[in-house]
Amino acid sequence: MVPLMEPPRGPRDHDIGHGMRSALLDEFKTNQKTKRYELKDIYDHIVEFSGDQHGSRFIQTKLETANSDEKDRVFREIQSNALQLMSDVFGNYVIQKFFEHGDQTQKRTLANKMKGQVFALSTQMYACRVVQKALEHVLTDQQASIVREIENRVMDCLRDQNGNHVIQKAIERVPAEHMQVIVKAFLGRVQELSTHPYGCRVIQRMLEHCEPQVKRSVLEEIQGCEATLIPDQYGNYVTQHAIELGSDEDRARVFELIKSQLLAFSQHKYASNVVEASLKHATNEQRREIMMTLREKDPRGESYLVLMIKDGFGNYVIQRLLDTLEKSDYIAFMDILQPEMVKAKRLASSKQVQAVAKIEHKMHRLESSHTYGLNIPTPPSISTNISTATTPPPPLTGSGQSPQSSSLPSATTSTVDDPVQGTNGGKPTTIQEVGIAP
Repeated sequence: MVPLMEPPRGPRDHDIGHGMRSALLDEFKTNQKTKRYELKDIYDHIVEFSGDQHGSRFIQTKLETANSDEKDRVFREIQSNALQLMSDVFGNYVIQKFFEHGDQTQKRTLANKMKGQVFALSTQMYACRVVQKALEHVLTDQQASIVREIENRVMDCLRDQNGNHVIQKAIERVPAEHMQVIVKAFLGRVQELSTHPYGCRVIQRMLEHCEPQVKRSVLEEIQGCEATLIPDQYGNYVTQHAIELGSDEDRARVFELIKSQLLAFSQHKYASNVVEASLKHATNEQRREIMMTLREKDPRGESYLVLMIKDGFGNYVIQRLLDTLEKSDYIAFMDILQPEMVKAKRLASSKQVQAVAKIEHKMHRLESSHTYGLNIPTPPSISTNISTATTPPPPLTGSGQSPQSSSLPSATTSTVDDPVQGTNGGKPTTIQEVGIAP
């Protein structure tokens, strides 16, 4: 087994092959802005240039337009050092370019270099990008070969901050008949994976790309644990995906659960995202049901609507509802909302004023764009000195927003010791603060 080269941990100023920078590389770095270099000018130094920040960028740019002879010459030089370059902070980009712009022989040769090393490469910071690029561009037989190497360590790969991106890419790109072992490893564990910082991404990709019967199995597992996933810092993203990509029956089931706990979920940092997603994909009749639920009162006699207007997360739910109502329902809701806005402003604390103001601005913008003929006063400007209590929840994860496996940064979490608590008298549920959005 060929050992993988340990990538550098600081700025690179040395040649990957020889340990010292050549005079040619020094000259290139000094003169590259004033002298026009071509690939032929650095022949016999390709590996060295690939391991340098500026040299690697130069080679990448030239490979995009190089002719077959130039690419052949460059490839011959890097071939024997391909594994080391895959794991190099700058060299990995040169290898990726060959998967993008090389011919099938070059792609196959590089993929063969990876044999026996796929798991190690998949869990390495730089090489995992190369594995993903290979899955995008090699032929099906080599895709299958790559996947087979991680089948026995699929859960290790999924839980790894780099390896999980390779799993995601495989789900996206590899034909289903070659993914059966990997997919089977996840079925029966959907709740566990949905509440994992990396596993939740994999479940989202399964909902997007797996065959209908696999997707249905995943949705049925989600069905059994929605009450747990909705307020979870990672599970909420999976639930949003289930709402978007599931059937009408799946959406209706989540909607009924949300309606039954509307106030608690709407005031929750993570669950409020799911409430918004449910409103976005709801029917007009379901939105009218939410309008009616908002008129209910909590045990202290306070209106759900007033409590949500003042809440740092709940106010976004009100804004989403305003965005999604059809004209007649919008006008009817405004008759309910405007008196409650007056009450909310009168009762709002200094921290809650910002939440109220956001809804006022939403109302004014909608009236300006739709001209419903409602008497909406111009709201005051919103102060930029907004309390952290009114920080908006993480953005909804939609198909256009879902992170692509090849571009996700490494995940680092920063937690605050704040245990998950149940709702009590309409007060918001609290949950750990986490510095990662899947």
